[in-house]
Amino acid sequence: MASYNSPCAACKFLRRKCMPGCIFAPYFPPEEPQKFANVHKIFGASNVTKLLNDILPHQREDAVNSLAYEAEARVRDPVYGCVGAISFLQRQVDRLQKELDAANADLIRYACNEVPPNLSSIQPITPPQRSIDHYNPTRRVGDIHGGFYHQLPPNNFPNYPYDLQWNTSTSSGNCGGGGEQGNI
Repeated sequence: MASYNSPCAACKFLRRKCMPGCIFAPYFPPEEPQKFANVHKIFGASNVTKLLNDILPHQREDAVNSLAYEAEARVRDPVYGCVGAISFLQRQVDRLQKELDAANADLIRYACNEVPPNLSSIQPITPPQRSIDHYNPTRRVGDIHGGFYHQLPPNNFPNYPYDLQWNTSTSSGNCGGGGEQGNI
């Protein structure tokens, strides 16, 4: 609950008295005034109030965090918002996938050059391909709107409000094993 001495960031921004039971108080603490300022600028206080009143109390914190994240992204990039960040990350994934494919091809070539002469007739395994989206087989996993992200301008986000976490996994295959290598 908000105290009378320190109104929540929303009530302070809107220059109104923060009453006990204020719907904004749990989600916009007084020490984070910019969070509400961004949300108010993009979505408006009345729309946020309606949204918070229409959802269950245990869903409100996630909703406010989503609104705050999108609002910050829209302030940084008014045209693309979060899609710009997603596009940037997708291009980075594509670049890293190409590097991984090239490294796998080099490993296969190296491993195949080390094969004894009596096994040289066995075909090498090709590098793994990106998996296919099962809902739309014509689209590779990671494509946004069938390649829409390729048309976006260069990224305007020098820093992200979140940490990038990389999940590395290894796949093994042997040259001349004759089996198929799993998709990445």
